[in-house]
Amino acid sequence: MPKMKTNRGAAKRFKRTASGGIKRGQSHRRHILTKKSTKRKRHLRSAIMIDKADVAMVKRLVPYK
Repeated sequence: MPKMKTNRGAAKRFKRTASGGIKRGQSHRRHILTKKSTKRKRHLRSAIMIDKADVAMVKRLVPYK
């Protein structure tokens, strides 16, 4: 059976943690930042774990990561 292809867009967006979870960056931090509070922008900097319902889909998109 041939090797599976990695979705390159997904490979740039998701990282695997040491314990096997998948983390992602948060959205809403590209533009229109003047109206957002400093606290909100600071919290958007940190990565978060993806939802349990989405784990299987992301593992299919990025099989070797």
